[in-house]
Amino acid sequence: MARFLDRIWIRFGLGIAATVLVTMGVMALTSFVYGKIEFERFHASLPETVRVEFDLLNARDLDDSPRAIEIYKQYWQGNDWDTDIYAVIIDLLVCLPFGLVAGLWTSRMVTQPVQSIAEAAHRVALGDFSVRAHARVSGGEMGSLVNDFNHMTDALETLERERKSTMAAISHELRTPLAVLQARLHAICDGVIPAEPKEFSRLLEQVRHLTRLVEDLHTLSVADAGRLSLHRKELDLVVLTKDVLDKYASRLIAHGMQAELTLHGDIPHIHADQDRMHQMLNNLIENALQYAQSGGWLGIELQQENDYVVLSVSDAGEGLPEDSHGEVFKRFQRLDPSRNRATGGSGLGLSIVRTLVELQGGHIAIDKAERGGARFIIKLPIL
Repeated sequence: MARFLDRIWIRFGLGIAATVLVTMGVMALTSFVYGKIEFERFHASLPETVRVEFDLLNARDLDDSPRAIEIYKQYWQGNDWDTDIYAVIIDLLVCLPFGLVAGLWTSRMVTQPVQSIAEAAHRVALGDFSVRAHARVSGGEMGSLVNDFNHMTDALETLERERKSTMAAISHELRTPLAVLQARLHAICDGVIPAEPKEFSRLLEQVRHLTRLVEDLHTLSVADAGRLSLHRKELDLVVLTKDVLDKYASRLIAHGMQAELTLHGDIPHIHADQDRMHQMLNNLIENALQYAQSGGWLGIELQQENDYVVLSVSDAGEGLPEDSHGEVFKRFQRLDPSRNRATGGSGLGLSIVRTLVELQGGHIAIDKAERGGARFIIKLPIL
């Protein structure tokens, strides 16, 4: 019942009906008072003997008798038509202002959320995403409209904040390798640094870093635009995981890390993009090499859970604080401020992992591994 009464057309209709009823009541009261005043004026104008006779007729409930009507006709000043006109004029003078105020209050009650949204929308159009609309009531269509508008503004404010943060991070990420390239190339041209293969290798590493950064940004921007092409096919995740571990075997040994693959039962095939799955695993292993090398262990588990294949990538590093689990997937996010590009990457790897997982109908989460490090849990739907 409460939800029914919260509907705007119900509230508006009840408000108008209440306004009309109260206005009619005021009109009736005004007419009664005016009639009472006219009767008292008529009663006072009667001669003493006639007044006594008239009061006696009223006391006997004979106020509509022929004699009473005769007294009315003889002593009533003016005609009935004039009296009715005066009564209508007085009713209008009293009821119109009251009805106008009541109508304005009713319309204000209904349209106030719309006006608030209009004012807020104007400020949003000017670039102020901090403004919010307000409603006197939280229920009904208007309350829902205001709440939805505020949610939309929250999203716009978050997107604008992320856009500014991303632009600042991109410029920061590009400035350093470009500055290094420019300075060292100037030094080579001036003969300060000898032009030798070792120096060219350093410059090439800066170029590779820029290439990786641009490729990562391109992947995320195309995914945000909904144009990232996925070539899905039947995929054996066990074979793919073994292939990726074989590719990283020498680097894992060089970093003093032991890789361990654990299979829990038969692992069904999934429907996914092979290249993107390679990219996801590459990013997760790169993350472990950069942040969890001290633990000396990398564990990958595969198992079936209902209609999903669960891929877990764990390490034995220092782990992550629980309050930072939602932050690691943000772009250009480095939880350790002391890390630079060489030790901490660009901060886009895990963002790409989450994007690729969600585009393929999966989910990703993070918790604490059994050996104390971080564990990334990816759920992908079974074929």
